[in-house]
Amino acid sequence: MIAVAGGKGGCGKTTTTACLARALATAGTNPVVVDADVGMPDLHVVAGARLDAGLAALASGAPISEAVQSTLELPGVRLVANSPEPSDDLATALDRLQTLADPVLVDTAAGASPAVATPLRAADATIVVSTPTTQSLEDAAKTAAMARTLDAPVVGSVVTMSDGSVDPGRLLDCPTLGHVPSVSEPLADERVRAAYADVCECLPKRNI
Repeated sequence: MIAVAGGKGGCGKTTTTACLARALATAGTNPVVVDADVGMPDLHVVAGARLDAGLAALASGAPISEAVQSTLELPGVRLVANSPEPSDDLATALDRLQTLADPVLVDTAAGASPAVATPLRAADATIVVSTPTTQSLEDAAKTAAMARTLDAPVVGSVVTMSDGSVDPGRLLDCPTLGHVPSVSEPLADERVRAAYADVCECLPKRNI
């Protein structure tokens, strides 16, 4: 299970979760994406899926097969959506998903707040997402430190809205997995698709 975390809202964390899952599906796996952003659950919008209480259903004991749904924008990717009234037992839901042999990507809330701690505790590893701005990178560094404290080692970063001129490797103390260009429609852009395919290739295979 990989947590996709970002220090600042609007850094591209949710889009990264979706596009990386699509890249994993294209590579032949059957990934699951989980919307664990309790403050702004909008992964279903990016994925082209309906808003439902999949996460709450999972926490209450429903079969995993009933908690996931297919997605229009992400062929081969299964989504566990989060309702406007999120489950109060996120840890239980994530623990159940740990039983899956398939890759699980968890879209966390932004920042280094307690809302991020539960997904990080459940994750085996973390990908940190940031834009190349100083403020975003500094916030991402705080999130990376939190992930390490909670035993969710940072396997790398993804820099969004980036021309590749800023490398945050030293600040974040992890490899830079990829730079994603700034575009108006990320899921439809071939440069973005290629960038996340490269990120997928750079991920340590033990974390997929």
